[in-house]
Amino acid sequence: MNRLCYISRNYASLKGAGSKAKTDNEQTLRQMGAVNLGLPTTHYDNMVLTFLLNLAGVLRLALTARRHDVIVLQYPVKKYFSFLCRAAHWRGAKVVTIVHDLTALHRHRVTIEKEISRLMRSDHVIASNEAMMHWLKENGLSRPITPLGLFDYRSEARPAHRSTTLSLVYAGALTPRKNAYLPLLASSPMGIKLHVYGNCDALPGLQQAPHAVCHPFAPADEFIRQGEGDFGLVWDGDSLETCQGDFGQYLRYNSPHKVSFYLRAGKPVVIWQQAAVAPIIEREGIGLLISSLDQLQQTLEHLTPQQMAAMNENVSRISDKLSKGGFLQEALQKVLPTL
Repeated sequence: MNRLCYISRNYASLKGAGSKAKTDNEQTLRQMGAVNLGLPTTHYDNMVLTFLLNLAGVLRLALTARRHDVIVLQYPVKKYFSFLCRAAHWRGAKVVTIVHDLTALHRHRVTIEKEISRLMRSDHVIASNEAMMHWLKENGLSRPITPLGLFDYRSEARPAHRSTTLSLVYAGALTPRKNAYLPLLASSPMGIKLHVYGNCDALPGLQQAPHAVCHPFAPADEFIRQGEGDFGLVWDGDSLETCQGDFGQYLRYNSPHKVSFYLRAGKPVVIWQQAAVAPIIEREGIGLLISSLDQLQQTLEHLTPQQMAAMNENVSRISDKLSKGGFLQEALQKVLPTL
């Protein structure tokens, strides 16, 4: 019988979206009966120890992989991705790669050609969404590709907040490069209340904005249980008119973990209509698509109580699916029979 396998690593912190998404996927894989060919998951901050533990895990995979194994890797891997793929193939195993981020598009640390060359070492690729799948194909990836849709968000916490004020919430790290639009939105004559969870001092003018309500950072489970705000805001850049800059344009291709976080907290999302996950949001009825934040007041005012109730029901359904690893399970159920 073919084994489903994965390799765990040392994750310095679970506060970052990347680490949370990857460890959630590992939990789903274990639930599906997968075998960890690396070392047990650890959470050390020491860089030298991280290097040694991850190296030991890689070498363990190279020695323990079996013929006909299907090994799930999560990309990007800071080191050893190409070696892991080679080692798996030397042992007669197949490689399925889940793409969390494309560094050629996001941080521009590698060329597009280099990124495609790396991913070509996989036997099957699970792209974050359909837009990323099409981009990979257009740029030369000839391996089979399956879209994931949304990253799962596993948590035992249950949302309790159900307000009817039609307010917004933004939760996460705050930087001028990514969130300069927030003080503009909170000072807008639209008058929409904006709850912000994070270090508001990082954005000049946000604390003084008339419609901003600043909260300290809240642990994920606490936010899921009692975070304020009715709609989770997914927007990047320094403009209310459109998403722009590196972060804004990357929304065209990635599946932000923040979307899953808001939905898991029982909150429909407000998102740029050109975002890669916009078709999923529209299809599932779990949020509002807008081309400009200037449209927000009019969009919210036209929502009927019946539409809001239906949206909340849809969000509850997707939130439950996210909490159980449903999106990854569905993707792997499509992929595994093809290997």
